[in-house]
Amino acid sequence: MGQRLKDRVALVTGAGSSGPGWGNGKATAVLFAREGARVCLVDINREAVEETAGIIREEGGECLVEQVDVTDSEQVQRVVNLCTDTWGQLDVLHNNVGILEMGGPVEASLESWERVVAVNLTSMFLTCKHALPVMERQARGAIVNIASITAIRYIGLPYVSYSATKGGVLQLTQSIALQYAAKGIRANSILPGLMNTPMIVEPLKDAYADGDVDEMIRMRNEQVPMKRMGDAWDVAHAALFLASEEARYITGAQLVVDGGLTCRS
Repeated sequence: MGQRLKDRVALVTGAGSSGPGWGNGKATAVLFAREGARVCLVDINREAVEETAGIIREEGGECLVEQVDVTDSEQVQRVVNLCTDTWGQLDVLHNNVGILEMGGPVEASLESWERVVAVNLTSMFLTCKHALPVMERQARGAIVNIASITAIRYIGLPYVSYSATKGGVLQLTQSIALQYAAKGIRANSILPGLMNTPMIVEPLKDAYADGDVDEMIRMRNEQVPMKRMGDAWDVAHAALFLASEEARYITGAQLVVDGGLTCRS
């Protein structure tokens, strides 16, 4: 156990995992708890988020669990209130919720576009909307939003809604960073590259190797200069840094975690 988030309260959205193993939100929530934070775990999947809570509690950490649709403003307000009513503060907001649906601007349906926009971008607007007044009263807070390298690069697959929403996350984050810079609140983005997490299996397996997941993983590893995809812990450690006092003079930044991929794309 570390102390980098000692006496801090963190709210982590997408704190469950979309499949077996470690997703970005699950790893980050556990790492925050290991570093001393009390963590409010939020996910739309109750079973998945309870699994994360079980790990934290087994290790002696403190957490709350809430099943929340983060595209619903009232539900988001309720969970922010739960954090402050329980612990009296909210110091770190980590926005990790995101979905990926295939399709370019012609192929993607309007329903798919609107669904991805709601989950990937509107959700972050809502969590920031309700968390920022708390942080402003405290004169302290750190927001860490998960974007993607697809916000700044086309990497060969058509998922226009995912790329567009992740680009929106970057500007949402920078706008908040500048508006609240003088109020003790920082906001930064993480841009993961090709990651080996449960999230990639269903939406991407048919795009690479006709459903052969092992071949998809091999192909994605080969795309990266380091010859391997990253994993959830690579993102979690970046989030921990940005949430901690070690990053106290960093705001509005876009931290790329991609094994060098965007250097040559």
